[in-house]
Amino acid sequence: MEEPGQLKRAFIDAAAGAIAGGISRTVTSPLDVIKIRFQVQLEPTTSWALLRRDIHGQSKYTGMLQATKDIFREEGLPGFWRGNVPALLMVMPYTAIQFSVLHKLKTFAAGSSKSEDHIHLSPYLSFVSGALAGCAATVGSYPFDLLRTLLASQGEPKVYPKMRSAFLDIIRTRGFQGLYAGLSPTLVEIIPYAGLQFGTYDMFKRWTMAWNQYRSSNANLTGTDSISSFQLFLCGFAAGTCAKAVCHPLDVVKKRFQIEGLPRDPKYGARVEHRAYTNMYDALRQILLVEGWAGLYKGIVPSIIKAAPAGAVTFVAYEFTSDWLESMVT
Repeated sequence: MEEPGQLKRAFIDAAAGAIAGGISRTVTSPLDVIKIRFQVQLEPTTSWALLRRDIHGQSKYTGMLQATKDIFREEGLPGFWRGNVPALLMVMPYTAIQFSVLHKLKTFAAGSSKSEDHIHLSPYLSFVSGALAGCAATVGSYPFDLLRTLLASQGEPKVYPKMRSAFLDIIRTRGFQGLYAGLSPTLVEIIPYAGLQFGTYDMFKRWTMAWNQYRSSNANLTGTDSISSFQLFLCGFAAGTCAKAVCHPLDVVKKRFQIEGLPRDPKYGARVEHRAYTNMYDALRQILLVEGWAGLYKGIVPSIIKAAPAGAVTFVAYEFTSDWLESMVT
């Protein structure tokens, strides 16, 4: 069978990536909202930390269950999908660009556009391809990520009733560059995150294929190393967990830059003042000094609970959608 043309392949990768990202994002939105609320809260996020540090200030959110109950009581079910429209506008072009660039880079490295040839790339090349694809996707979709964070973190009463009002306020108060606030820590985060996510996903797929082949040979079966949808899900689940566990502190720093100056209701605790941090190093230093190591891992539980299924759903949806589109257009 002839390999699909470059434009056709780019369309397949972009469309499959966008669909996969949209499905994954919508399914995991409630966990993302909870994670963001933890990350932008300056006060401790556990009751134990409050007691240990002898802090008397009231923390709005002190645990996943408590946060879930509070958000549902104050904002209703829609509160868990707050900011989902800009999130979809962010994640769909993000995953479209990411998978398109990733396939281009892997095609260049492997000398073939066939996906089955890409699985045999070295872990180093898989990591570099994922990191570069993540950087390209981040730059292309970042303003929507910023708007998503603002809308998801504002709580009640709303500071911005709609995405348009948030966009105009950022332009008015921070200028055009305000749409890229926090881009530097985001790129620093995305290089290891995307690299680890795609690198470990390919690695887990290779291990799974080898395991399937080993089982088939022992059972005298043919057909061998094909991967089931459940195994793809587990590979994506493991890849998402590994990447998020390593890179979470940088995500906390990014969120702090994104919500600088957001005038939230006082019940949500102290706000991050405008220009509270001069740069990424200063943000890390201040968080460590004031909030301790726990401050860099605020929201880590909902983050990993979200990242694992999000990665799994994204990869499985991409693989199936890509195969379906390829069968339709070839």
